[in-house]
Amino acid sequence: MGRELPFHYFCKHVKLCELMAENQYTEDNIRSLDWKEHIRLRPGMYIGKLGDGSAVDDGIYILVKEVTDNCIDEFVMGNGKKIVLKIKDGMVSVRDYGRGIPLGKVVEVVSKMNTGGKYDSKAFKKSVGLNGVGTKAVNALSSHFMVYSVRDGEKKQASFSRGELVEDLPVSKTDEPNGTYVEFTPDETVFKKFSFKIPYLEKMIWNYCYLNRGLTIHFNGNRYMSKDGLKDLLENNMDGDPLYPIIHLEGEDIEVAFTHGKTYGEDYYSFVNGQHTTQGGTHQSAFRESVAKIIRDFYNKNYEATDIRQSIVAAVSVKVIEPVFESQTKTKLGSLEIEPGGKSMRAFVNDFLKEKLDNYLHRNPNVAETIEKKIKQSEKERKELSGIRKLARERAKKSNLHNKKLRDCRVHLTDLKNERREETTLFITEGDSASGSITKSRDVNTQAVFSLRGKPLNSFGLTKKVVYENEEFNLIQAALDIEDEMDNLRYNKIVIATDADVDGMHIRLLLLTFFLQFFPDLVKRNHVYVLQTPLFRVRNKKETIYCYSEAERRNALSKLGRNPEITRFKGLGEISPDEFKYFIGEDMRLEPVLLSKDASINSILSYFMGKNTQERQDFIIDNLRVEKDIEENAASESEEPKEEPLDNAS
Repeated sequence: MGRELPFHYFCKHVKLCELMAENQYTEDNIRSLDWKEHIRLRPGMYIGKLGDGSAVDDGIYILVKEVTDNCIDEFVMGNGKKIVLKIKDGMVSVRDYGRGIPLGKVVEVVSKMNTGGKYDSKAFKKSVGLNGVGTKAVNALSSHFMVYSVRDGEKKQASFSRGELVEDLPVSKTDEPNGTYVEFTPDETVFKKFSFKIPYLEKMIWNYCYLNRGLTIHFNGNRYMSKDGLKDLLENNMDGDPLYPIIHLEGEDIEVAFTHGKTYGEDYYSFVNGQHTTQGGTHQSAFRESVAKIIRDFYNKNYEATDIRQSIVAAVSVKVIEPVFESQTKTKLGSLEIEPGGKSMRAFVNDFLKEKLDNYLHRNPNVAETIEKKIKQSEKERKELSGIRKLARERAKKSNLHNKKLRDCRVHLTDLKNERREETTLFITEGDSASGSITKSRDVNTQAVFSLRGKPLNSFGLTKKVVYENEEFNLIQAALDIEDEMDNLRYNKIVIATDADVDGMHIRLLLLTFFLQFFPDLVKRNHVYVLQTPLFRVRNKKETIYCYSEAERRNALSKLGRNPEITRFKGLGEISPDEFKYFIGEDMRLEPVLLSKDASINSILSYFMGKNTQERQDFIIDNLRVEKDIEENAASESEEPKEEPLDNAS
């Protein structure tokens, strides 16, 4: 007789059989999704991340861009010099005055995948959108989508909801001028609690104008246009005056503008066929390499590339036939050639600069002298800092081992093949209790925590030497890995997480001063955010509501009725890890640190960190939500439930 098997063996065997039955792979497991189902199921494949509008690359901006790109392509082909863009109450409308979609194809163009006019390279030789996908994605991801086209006195209109056709009107007569009109409302079940940030939209609109001289865009009643292209871009975006007049060079399918400024780092604006490639690509790399080579050759001196490019501010635009991007959102160019089978991108950019830049420097000896003076200054500073940097790196390694200021995550922005690299976040917070709560509640895969010790140094007006000599700043720089190249940045979001009181606001300003003074690109490239955490918790036995403002607190009181418990959070350390996980998870509220078009970093820092102490104190107090809330609460305290002592139970 065989050995008798234990009962738990049969239990496991039966369970395994059940699982095998559930996971059989048969014809019944094969599904075919229609176009809109696939877009809604995998929106990231079409528009990148979703987001709520707090980041410049969130999906709602990609939707606006996809529709506007079609209008731009019409302008590029010589049709229509005006675009009207409106956004109100979450609804977007875009009207161009080009040729208009052929009336018999209006429905197909916005609802049938891989359908469009851009496959014909004669009609759209150097277009941004070549795959016939963009407008379809907007349609599928909008709760309301309407399109109409006007051609020679006739109009065709159709409406959709989440990609489903709900109205298909027959062709009718009209007096409207030719062109295409699209309006849509992003689906709130996909883009939860979204809101449009006007500065992000204005930056996108200005870029369209810089790259398309002669085009006028009207946005919510304001008019945007550019006369001198990329030269205007640099003049409007530089912090302070350039060291020498902007060098503006143009050729067939390429335009560049650059100068040197007074800030640290390298600042680039790169474009392909009118698309802002925020992550650069082969054209930007070719420009950086070529500028260094040609300047070396001009002076006949082997200057370091980092010294040549230190403080450079540049814009590069190329036009490519059938461009290859690294994702559907087209933020990084991957094309190695200017056209299939043609000259390499590196040779194309280098040949252009070799002729144009070399000629310019020979014709403008004063500019050439200023550039060399700047290179020598950067070289001198680099050499002076080299010893300090070596000691600082050793201290950083030692500090990371012993004081554990950085609780790192597993995924980093430099992990190019990791799908979650864009989620990577570094929280910078003050105090053991606050950093402890975030550390215990974070996602260890994508969220890291850096713990400050007290208030950072006020770095306003100091040289970069302080970055290496000050332990706190040295460790922050080491954690971000931005000592040599911004491309080494390890986290996509840098989130300042401080208490909502005067000390917390001061720490926030000191950190922003550090970033703006020494690493302004972090702010300009939209990597820096401020964490919003709730000021109040209002709850009864059935429900808990977290409130981020006095208005939200009043709404919660109205909803929960009589005598709910109210807790006012006085600091991050008072929020338990069990609760904190809600505030840094999917519903995390981040306020981006934005620089307006007219903002000067130097004037901002002078205001906040200069000698105008009383003005700064008044600003801090006036802008503290918690201080306002305390004052407002005092007036109504007698009419509302009394605040309970802080209770960290979730």
